[in-house]
Amino acid sequence: MVASAGVQAADKVAVVDVMSILQKMPERDAVAKKLESEFKSRATALQTEEKAAQDKVKKLQTSGGSMKPADRTKLENDIKDFQQKAAAFTQDSRRREAEEMNKLVAKVQDAVKTVAEKEGYSVVVKADAAFYVNADSNITEKVLAQVK
Repeated sequence: MVASAGVQAADKVAVVDVMSILQKMPERDAVAKKLESEFKSRATALQTEEKAAQDKVKKLQTSGGSMKPADRTKLENDIKDFQQKAAAFTQDSRRREAEEMNKLVAKVQDAVKTVAEKEGYSVVVKADAAFYVNADSNITEKVLAQVK
């Protein structure tokens, strides 16, 4: 146990605030604009359809009981179709956002590795996982400089 404690004490440990780096990365704004333009036409179309769907819901609530069954079924199907389109849009946009975020995280991971090797750190942990961090052990700014 004493020998392993000596080995651990010799290891250089650093911390990095990954979220801070991701928020400050220049690519983040470019990714946000890219995703916005990628989904803009679908979002606009859905907003238009949402108003129509809300009107159909109101119509169904107010006069659904007196409607012909075929008309009622058509309204219900139209509402269901809109809900499916909205869910698909949400799923697609979240998936694409995750894909782009994973690219940024990979870039941060590469920068962490580069800085850690250059500075002689054998272990790097996320800053939010540490109870105490000596300021000299925080490599966040160095990693941020590496990704820029």
